[in-house]
Amino acid sequence: MSNYVFVDVEALGTSPVNGTMTEFGAVHEKTRRTFHGVLFEGTPDPANPAVPVVGARINDAATVAGGLSDWLREVGGKERPVFVSDNPAYDFMWIAGLFDEAGLPNPFGHSGRRLGDFYAGLMNNWGDTQAWKRFRQTPHDHHPVNDAMGNVEAFQELKRMAKEQRAAR
Repeated sequence: MSNYVFVDVEALGTSPVNGTMTEFGAVHEKTRRTFHGVLFEGTPDPANPAVPVVGARINDAATVAGGLSDWLREVGGKERPVFVSDNPAYDFMWIAGLFDEAGLPNPFGHSGRRLGDFYAGLMNNWGDTQAWKRFRQTPHDHHPVNDAMGNVEAFQELKRMAKEQRAAR
């Protein structure tokens, strides 16, 4: 299993039930090809850049979800994509909601992986789930493609570290 797709969502609200996902970014780990799904105009709130200010609707769910499905098949072939995020509990529900709203099957299925948990396991410290962020190269600026790319960069460094640990045994 190596068809890892790193996803980052920008949304206003606590869930798709009453919130609005403005956009998301996806990066295929192996190729570093990107997808930028935009549903609404959105700019970071100056008071809290992690929260978007929602503008006009740009695309409908079916168009964006269909485009993501096509892109996933393009970059990963027939291998099932594996959803990876720095916070899959948040990001995954928005993507699942997108596919549900579009009436399309979710290509990721019903699960995702958390980058912080991989790092915590590598460090043999279940509580250390944030220090991996220092391995990002692309600045974390709340543009979802940039944020997902930074997570790919960190993951690739963590894989290098894991390989080094195995070789030292």
